[in-house]
Amino acid sequence: QVQLQESGPGLVKPSQTLSLTCTVSGGSITTNYYYWSWIRQPPGKGLEWIGYIAYSGSTYYSPSLKSRTSISRDTSKNQFTLQLSSVTPEDTAVYYCATAWAYSDYGPRLGSINSYDYWGQGTQVTVSS
Repeated sequence: QVQLQESGPGLVKPSQTLSLTCTVSGGSITTNYYYWSWIRQPPGKGLEWIGYIAYSGSTYYSPSLKSRTSISRDTSKNQFTLQLSSVTPEDTAVYYCATAWAYSDYGPRLGSINSYDYWGQGTQVTVSS
């Protein structure tokens, strides 16, 4: 079955760029109709969808984070990455990568958390000077 694992620095300074990598095994990130997302959970708050990169390479981001977010992929390594720029302490959270199957991009663009079938274990990222 598909497995996902997040990696990257656990501490980032304010104003810098947060960068995380999700390594996928057991399936290809280019397989038709799969969407690959980043999701986060700040302390004491609920899950927040950040954005996805689709099997085709197209991307879509949460409107609230769009201006600071970039998701890309390296198909040769079966990895996709998150870059979140100009971070503040409010970006402190556990960050997850996850995947969902959908025939069209309409559902994935809604950012529904319960639609994701497989999740990584999550990685803590703290923004502090």
